[in-house]
Amino acid sequence: MGLLAGLTVFVLAVFVGFEIITKIPPTLHTPLMSGSNAISGITLVGAVLAAGADHHWFACVLGMVAVILA
Repeated sequence: MGLLAGLTVFVLAVFVGFEIITKIPPTLHTPLMSGSNAISGITLVGAVLAAGADHHWFACVLGMVAVILA
């Protein structure tokens, strides 16, 4: 995918996401944030597994960076 195509997808995703979020009632914001936190936790578990596995050194470094940034 080229730079222009990637930038186009990003801009469209921003607009679609903003439109969807503005139409959600405030009572649903808490459950949606709970789902976001669960996805973040799954990402952290994947990063820990990648950092602790006996793979190539670059995979271990990327896993450690992901754990630090999470």
